[in-house]
Amino acid sequence: MRVCVFCGSSPGAHDGYPDAAVALGGLLAAEGIGVVYGGGSVGLTGIFADAVLARGGEVEGVLPAGLFEREIAHEGPTKMHVVATMHDRKARMYKLSDAFISLPGGLGTLDELLEIATWAQLGLHHKPIGLLDVDGFFAGLLEFLDHAVDQRFVRPVHRARLLCAREAPALLEALRAFEPLRLWPSGATRTESPQRGARPAPTATSSAATPRRRDAAAQGPRPSSRPSGCPTRRATWRR
Repeated sequence: MRVCVFCGSSPGAHDGYPDAAVALGGLLAAEGIGVVYGGGSVGLTGIFADAVLARGGEVEGVLPAGLFEREIAHEGPTKMHVVATMHDRKARMYKLSDAFISLPGGLGTLDELLEIATWAQLGLHHKPIGLLDVDGFFAGLLEFLDHAVDQRFVRPVHRARLLCAREAPALLEALRAFEPLRLWPSGATRTESPQRGARPAPTATSSAATPRRRDAAAQGPRPSSRPSGCPTRRATWRR
């Protein structure tokens, strides 16, 4: 198993952020879980990678050629993938990984997290996505998503794809227990990988079966996919 970890190129405003990065890195290494990350050596990215390597874990970095010097590429990863563009970076990290975890970070971290979440919403993958909610860092994001659910821009089943916990062991347990509903937004299944220019290929279903699928989606995730420790609110709606 390999987990892709998104995190900031800054260490953050207090020691809680680096401490969480070290704890997560040490846990993944101790569990024998390979790591994929952005390839940098500064901020939380470097702290996290150093923690994995210090425990003998395997780390694969993915860095665009244009950012190789700007981000101060880490010299220690087991393998470094140098790609052409930012899109290629995200696509490569996706292909190398079985699950995703986001530590706190800025716009780049948010971009990576939300693109992976969008691919999940579109049915392009069924890999678990987790937030390590250090000191409530992601509370504002979760509140926004709950508001988007209330306003019928996000379905509850897609909101629930973002698993959340405040401690690394609880989050890892939630990722392992995750069972996706495997629904395309229209209610049909979807198995295609996220590739540029890919078109939806939903499985044909009868009109009688579709409402039942939508009802299941509106009920939210299965209990095993809802870790405790982060603010959540269960909303339902149908279109």
